[in-house]
Amino acid sequence: MRRIKFGTKMLLSLVAIIGCTVIFSFFFIHFLYSRLYLSTIEESILYQGSQLVMLSQHDTSLIESSDPIQWHNSMTEYEILQLNHLEELPALFPDILNDQDLLKDTIVKQLEKESYAFVEGFLNENKQEVLGAVFPIEKQGATAGYYFIFTTLASIPNAFRESLPLLVAFGILFFFILFLVLNRIWYSILGPLQELQTLSNEVSRGNYSSRIQTDRDDEIGKVMKAFNSMSYSLEQQEERKKEFSSNVVHELRTPLTYISGYTHVLKDKIHSSPNEADSYLTTIEKEAERLGKLINDLAELNHLQEDMYVIDRQPIALAQLFLDTLDLFKIHIAEKKLRLALSVEEDLIVMGDPKRVQQVFYNLLDNAIKYSSIGGILAIVLKEEHSFVEFKVRNEGIHIQQEDLARIGERFFRTDKARTRTTGGTGLGLSIVKEIIRLHDGTFSISSDSKIGTIITVKLPAMEWDEKG
Repeated sequence: MRRIKFGTKMLLSLVAIIGCTVIFSFFFIHFLYSRLYLSTIEESILYQGSQLVMLSQHDTSLIESSDPIQWHNSMTEYEILQLNHLEELPALFPDILNDQDLLKDTIVKQLEKESYAFVEGFLNENKQEVLGAVFPIEKQGATAGYYFIFTTLASIPNAFRESLPLLVAFGILFFFILFLVLNRIWYSILGPLQELQTLSNEVSRGNYSSRIQTDRDDEIGKVMKAFNSMSYSLEQQEERKKEFSSNVVHELRTPLTYISGYTHVLKDKIHSSPNEADSYLTTIEKEAERLGKLINDLAELNHLQEDMYVIDRQPIALAQLFLDTLDLFKIHIAEKKLRLALSVEEDLIVMGDPKRVQQVFYNLLDNAIKYSSIGGILAIVLKEEHSFVEFKVRNEGIHIQQEDLARIGERFFRTDKARTRTTGGTGLGLSIVKEIIRLHDGTFSISSDSKIGTIITVKLPAMEWDEKG
C-alpha cells in the first residue's frame, strides 16, 4: 500500500477542516432557525392568543363581534380566525389538517391537557410553511368557540436575509485567514523538513560538514539544532576515526619496521660481531614487547568501554594500595633525581576494583615521572574531600598547551607531536585511566601551567560511614 506524503496529509487535513466547518455552519444555522426563530414565533403566538382569550373572558360580547379580531389583525403580523367548531379548520386549511384523524389526534388531545394546541403544515398555493395555535373560548364553563392564530414562516434564507451577507462575509474572511495560517504552517514545517531531507542525503554520502542555519526555538528548531549537533558529532567522529587509523598505522609501522629490518640483517648475517647481533635481537625483543603492549592496551580499553563490563567492587584501603604502587617507581624516581612531596591520609576507604584502581595509580605515576624534569618536584596528595577521596599528582616538566588539555585521554593522543621514542608508551594509558574512573563513578581533570606545572586530579566516591560500620 502506497504511503501518503506529509504534504498530501496536510492538504487532506485542510479539506477536512473546511468540510467540518461547512457542516458545522449548516447545523448551526439550522439550530438558529429551529430553536431560536421558531421558538420566538411560538412564544409570540401564545402571547397573542392568551391576550385575546383574556380579553374575551372579560367582555363576553366580544365573542359575537369581529372587531377585536380585526383590530388584532391590523396591529400584528399574525392572522386570527374565530371558529365555532374545530371541524371548520380542515376546510380552511386542507393541507394543514387533511383528515379528521389528524384533527382528533393532534388538536383535541392536546386541548384536553393544555389551554392551546399548536398546528403546523404547508399551504397549497406555494407550499409555504404555516405555524399556528388553537385557543378555546370559554363561556360560563363551556367552550363557546375557538381562536385560530397563525402565521406563515419564512424560509431559512428569508429568516436570515439580513444576517446572511454578514455570515457570508465572515465565512469568506474565516476561510481566507484559515488558508493563510495553514499555508504558513505548511511552509514552516515542510520547508525545514525538505532541507533536513537534503542534508540527510549528504550525511548518508559521508558529507558531515553541512549545517542548517536557523534561529527558531520551537520543536522544528530543536530538531534542526539536533541534526546540526548530530552532523557535528559525526564529523568529529570521522576525523577521530581517521586520526585513530593513522595513529594505529604509525604505532604498528615503527616496531614492525625495526623487527623486519633487524630480522633481515640477522638472517643475511650482515653484522660485524656477536655483540652487534645480540643488540639487534634485544631491539627486536623490545619492539615485540611494545607491539604486544599496544595490542593489549587496545583490547583492554575496548573491554572497559563495553556496556556489559562490570567492575568487582570491594572495600579498598586506598593509602596502602597507593604506597605499594609508589614503591614500584623508586628506581625511576631516583634516576630522575625527583624530590618527592607526599601528603597521604590514612584510613581512606573506597568501594572499587583493587586491580583497576591500582592501574589508575600506576599509569598516572608513570606519566608524571616520565614527563618530569630532572631534579624537579613530584607532589602527591591523597585525602578525603567532602564525600570523595581526592588523588592529586603534580609534576614539573613539559607544559601542556591549553588546546591540548581537552584532548588528554583520547586514544593515541600525546602532547609530544614528534612522537619521539625516548618516552615510549602507546598513548592509551590515560584513556584507560579515564574509563576506569568513569566505571567507579569518579571524575578526572587536568590543568597545566608553565610556573606551577601539570596537575592531574582524580576523585572517587568515598565509602559511606554506614557501609564502613
